[in-house]
Amino acid sequence: MKAWLLKDFGLANLQQAEVPTPVPGAGELLIKVGAVSLNFRDKAIVDGIYEPHLVPKPLIPVSDAAGTVVAVGEGVSRFKVGERVNSTLYTRWLDGMPGPDEPLYCLGSPLPGGLAEYMIIHEQSAVKAPDEMSDVEASTLPIAALTAWYSLMDVGHLQPGQTVLVQGTGGVSIFAAQIALAHGARVIATSSSDMNLERVRALGVLDGVNYRSHPNWEHRVLELTDGKGVDITLDVAGGDGLNQSVLATRVGGTIAQVGFLTGQTSALSLMPVIFRQTTIRGIAVAPRSSFERMNPFLDKHRIKPVIDHVYSFDEALQAYEHLARGPFGKIVIKISDQP
Repeated sequence: MKAWLLKDFGLANLQQAEVPTPVPGAGELLIKVGAVSLNFRDKAIVDGIYEPHLVPKPLIPVSDAAGTVVAVGEGVSRFKVGERVNSTLYTRWLDGMPGPDEPLYCLGSPLPGGLAEYMIIHEQSAVKAPDEMSDVEASTLPIAALTAWYSLMDVGHLQPGQTVLVQGTGGVSIFAAQIALAHGARVIATSSSDMNLERVRALGVLDGVNYRSHPNWEHRVLELTDGKGVDITLDVAGGDGLNQSVLATRVGGTIAQVGFLTGQTSALSLMPVIFRQTTIRGIAVAPRSSFERMNPFLDKHRIKPVIDHVYSFDEALQAYEHLARGPFGKIVIKISDQP
């Protein structure tokens, strides 16, 4: 089969090759991959800044895939040949809290990912792909949509009428805006682009803040919330900007720390955290059970992913380059035609 192999860190070392088609073992599904979507994690793995000690070489990268079961291993009972499934990032985290070693069993590193014609997914980690979504659309769900859902609904316990702050207009933030709006919440979005703020307003977001025009953007968020701050903040930036997120979030509110776009370390000012009694919760996607709760909500509210561009299999490098520039929504690589 054709596959993209990361032979060393750096995008120049991501190369297309011919490799043996894997054979499903006990409990495993062989998936003909229809499409994969890219997340910042995928870029960070290629760049060598995401748990580099865990990255095998060569590696078939990319965790998020949708495709069709074409063969099953011994003992498989949850799925059968011909069914469409999604991958999940954590192949052993099925419910509840994660175990301490979940990163050792992630697709796209250290386990082989989906940037290939075929991939192996264990039946216990697979999720039925939504009937109303194509493989291209469904491929966007496993990290971006699920991280947003878990942050808002399972961790933040979002209620109608509350206010959510989303940072930027990447995949997680756009899904978070869509889910929050569908649940009856108010959304405030930040971006460095007035054009992107206009595009996110078209989704139903009423308030946008350009953080280049307003470098102290937390002050503007407080103005928009009558000085109280938002109930839940999805922080995708990380770095020292976490201090601004604390100030933009109400007393007793929650910050879902889902990303590190501007840095993996933060000089956090503790007194505002203490006095505002802020909950800062690290979010590393979610268990399979949360995925299975999310899909009916997406169906009920007819939420479809916002996809910036769909690339062909041969254009994988261009897809990564687009990701580095910062897409509006998701970047998808189409592997094969959906049956």
